[in-house]
Amino acid sequence: MTQMPPPPPTRGDEHAVRERLLAVRQEVAKAVVGQDAAVSGLLVALLCGGHVLMEGVPGTAKTLLVRTLAQSLEVQTRRVQFTPDLMPGDITGSLVIDSAGGGELSFREGPIFTNLLLADEINRTPPKTQSALLEAMEEGQVSADGVTRPLPRPFLVAATQNPVEFEGTYPLPEAQLDRFLLKVVLPVPPREDEITILTRHAEGFDPRDVAGAGVRAVAGSADLEAGQAAVTKVQVSPEVASYIVDIARATRQSPSLSLGVSPRGATALLRAARAWAWLSGRDFVTPDDVKALAQASLAHRLGVRPEAELEGVDVAQVLASAIASVPVPR
Repeated sequence: MTQMPPPPPTRGDEHAVRERLLAVRQEVAKAVVGQDAAVSGLLVALLCGGHVLMEGVPGTAKTLLVRTLAQSLEVQTRRVQFTPDLMPGDITGSLVIDSAGGGELSFREGPIFTNLLLADEINRTPPKTQSALLEAMEEGQVSADGVTRPLPRPFLVAATQNPVEFEGTYPLPEAQLDRFLLKVVLPVPPREDEITILTRHAEGFDPRDVAGAGVRAVAGSADLEAGQAAVTKVQVSPEVASYIVDIARATRQSPSLSLGVSPRGATALLRAARAWAWLSGRDFVTPDDVKALAQASLAHRLGVRPEAELEGVDVAQVLASAIASVPVPR
C-alpha cells in the first residue's frame, strides 16, 4: 500500500511545531557556544530537504555541532571520516557474500542510510569518492547493482571541510558544491565565547557526551515533516521572486566572476528564504528574508576570475555588491 503524505498541520499545530524546532537552538547551545548562525542554517536546510556545507578551521566545533543537533532532534545520525583512501562503497554500501544465506550476494547498507550524515572533512578525499554522494544528495536514493534503494526521511548531509588552502585538501567541484543548499562558515569564536568554552571544559564538559551536558530531544522527524509541509505554503510575491532573479542575474554580469548564480541557485535562495520566513513566524517572504539567506545560499556557487583572485577579490564582497546593486521591492 502506498504511504500517504502526512496531513497539512493546522495553524495551532504549526505554532507548536515551530516552537519545538526553535527550541533546538537552546538545546544545541548547551554544548556549542557562539555558533547560532550555523544552527539556524542547519534548521533551514532540514525544513527545505537540503544539505549544508560547513567550513572552518579545525577546532571550531563543526563535528560537535552536528552531533548535538542530532541529539536534540531525536533522529538517527552517522559519521564518516573522509580520508584519501576512502572508497565510494564505504559510504553508499556494497554487495557482499552472505555466508548464512548460501553464498548469495546481498547488499550491505553504508553509513549514508541514516537521517543525518556527518561527512567529516569531505575535501580530504579524492573526487571519485566525493561524487558518490551526488545521487544520494540530489535524489535521496542509492543505486547499486541495478537496484535503487531509497534513503530514510528526513535525510540531510552535513559536510564539514577545512579551508581549501589547507594542505592535503581536494577542492569540491562546482557540480558538487551546487548540491549544497547552504554553506555556513564557522568562525573562531570571539574572546568572551572562548572564555565560556574553556570554563565549561574546566567544569567537566565532555564533548563526546552531549547527553551529559543536558542536551535532550525537543523535536523529532514528525515535527520536521510537518514543518516542511508548512514551509511549502509560505507565499512568495511576484515582486520578491523578481528580486531573487535580479540578484542572480547581477552576479552573472559581475566582471570579477567567471561563474554566476544559476537558476538552481536562485531556486535554492527561494527555498531557504521561505523556510527562514516560516521560522520567523510569517507566512510570506520579505526582501529581508532573501538578503538574510543570500550569502549562505549563493556564495559557494560563484567562481572568481583568476585575475580578480590574484588581486585579493573576496567572493562575499562581490556578492554583497551584486545584492546592493538590485533595487529592493517595496
